[in-house]
Amino acid sequence: MRSFRFPPRSRRLRGPAALALAALTLTAAAPAAPAAPAAPAAATPPPDGRCTRPAPVRVPGAAHQQAACLAELTTAGTVASGHTDPADWAGLTPKNLPVPSGVPGLQIDGYFADTSTTNTNHGWNHDAQFVMRLPDRWNGGLVVAGTPGNREQYANDRAIADWVLSRGYAYAATDKGNTGLAFHRDGKAPGDAIAEWNHRLTQLTRAARATVARHYHRAPSRTLVTGMSNGGYLVRWQLENHPELYDGGVDWEGTLWRSDGPTLLDFLPAALRHHPVHAAGGEGAGAARAALHAAGFPEESEFLWPYHHQVYWDLTQRIYREELDPAFDGPTEAGTPFCTTGTPACDADYDYATRPAAVREAVAKIGLTGRIGKPLITLHGTLDVLLPISRDSDVYARMVRHEGRGHLHRYYRIEGGTHTDSLTDAFPDRLRPLTPCHRTAFTALESWLTAGHRPPPSHTVTLPAGRTPASLVDRCSLGR
Repeated sequence: MRSFRFPPRSRRLRGPAALALAALTLTAAAPAAPAAPAAPAAATPPPDGRCTRPAPVRVPGAAHQQAACLAELTTAGTVASGHTDPADWAGLTPKNLPVPSGVPGLQIDGYFADTSTTNTNHGWNHDAQFVMRLPDRWNGGLVVAGTPGNREQYANDRAIADWVLSRGYAYAATDKGNTGLAFHRDGKAPGDAIAEWNHRLTQLTRAARATVARHYHRAPSRTLVTGMSNGGYLVRWQLENHPELYDGGVDWEGTLWRSDGPTLLDFLPAALRHHPVHAAGGEGAGAARAALHAAGFPEESEFLWPYHHQVYWDLTQRIYREELDPAFDGPTEAGTPFCTTGTPACDADYDYATRPAAVREAVAKIGLTGRIGKPLITLHGTLDVLLPISRDSDVYARMVRHEGRGHLHRYYRIEGGTHTDSLTDAFPDRLRPLTPCHRTAFTALESWLTAGHRPPPSHTVTLPAGRTPASLVDRCSLGR
């Protein structure tokens, strides 16, 4: 069983560009990513259990794979052994989030056939990479996930994988088939790169279900899908288009795509136009603030605007607009960073409503309908200023009800939550992390599916009285 090493850190982005690679946007986030292990330690077999003599388990459809028997499948061990990449999940969780441990088992890394090469993990220079983790003490279930933003397959390790593995689930994740700042170069037509994300999660789910059945000699009793941001979008899409593969899902602030809007191509240009005026002060500041509120950015979120303007809004608008509407700026790729309104082909002046029909067709290719076919729990922070809640999950909840699927959906608006949990470390008195709420939602889904206990009705989860940062990182009640 071979260990592997990640490419030298010098090959990855640093500085402001690296900070911009966050949950929706890309591959790392503040604080700065820790260095990858210089050389992974040899995998140590656990003292007993299924993985001491692992039979060769082939992942169906994998073009390449390698397996390692590990004494620890969570990040409590995989950081040291080299079987995760801390840079991939940097910035997604609070710094004091507890890390479970004591989960021995088998890890399989590999990739499916693909023509793009943005993912450099393990020196493979090959996309459609995946990771599967099969714990010795299995509870019979499988959790699959797509990554947030354009991160690689280890992005959910600290936020999701550690916890579900500690509960006995097998776990699988995919890089979605393209990664990084230039993900939009993948595919032949606008929208193709994002459409591939959906295909890759479907592919992973089918392969993981078969792999689990081969490894444990019985099929998984339940398959759950979950993810945050772009990963949450994938949850929605899978339960709309392939409900036969899943028993249910948890959508953590999923990105909303629909041809008639709203999408980030509607509200981010408004942020780029009005925030500089608001930040400059003076007589136009009040009107600019009101315009930002009208665009969906919630009141009392102003303290988050400068950081998001610097790190998220501009880059996110340009690269996703390039993916769906590359003709807007002609031969220029992904626009002009931080251009001022009035500059030719400036994304601050982008107007989705006036763009050609082909742009709506590209969005329709990846669009959501609300026609979920299995139980879904959605959670979203009320202070999200990357995907404002009123322009995203509020809308999606209405779509689900409009399609007559409201009985399959629970929607929890988390007061004080924002898009990236690491920001709670910078603003502990103003923000709460969503990771504990995701865990509570996940257990509520389990109870819904196995015992028939319906979760509390959809509502806004208010901040508890007497809260402290320590208490908020440990627990989250979804009850009224």
